[in-house]
Amino acid sequence: MKNTLNNWQLWLIASLTLGLAPFLPEPHLFGKIRWILGGAVGMKPMDWFDFFLHLTPWLLLLRSIALKWIK
Repeated sequence: MKNTLNNWQLWLIASLTLGLAPFLPEPHLFGKIRWILGGAVGMKPMDWFDFFLHLTPWLLLLRSIALKWIK
């Protein structure tokens, strides 16, 4: 389990697939970020869950890279 959490290659692939899907017309995460920066007007709990679902692989990627640099 510990090796999986620290595997930056796995989180890079997950970030580029799940983190950005669907890709067209723009990556879903970018649309959610723009929506939040615009005041998050009309965002429901499901939208927040969706945002964190797409953000999680990116956070885990940053975590694994930071741990690799620290070592």
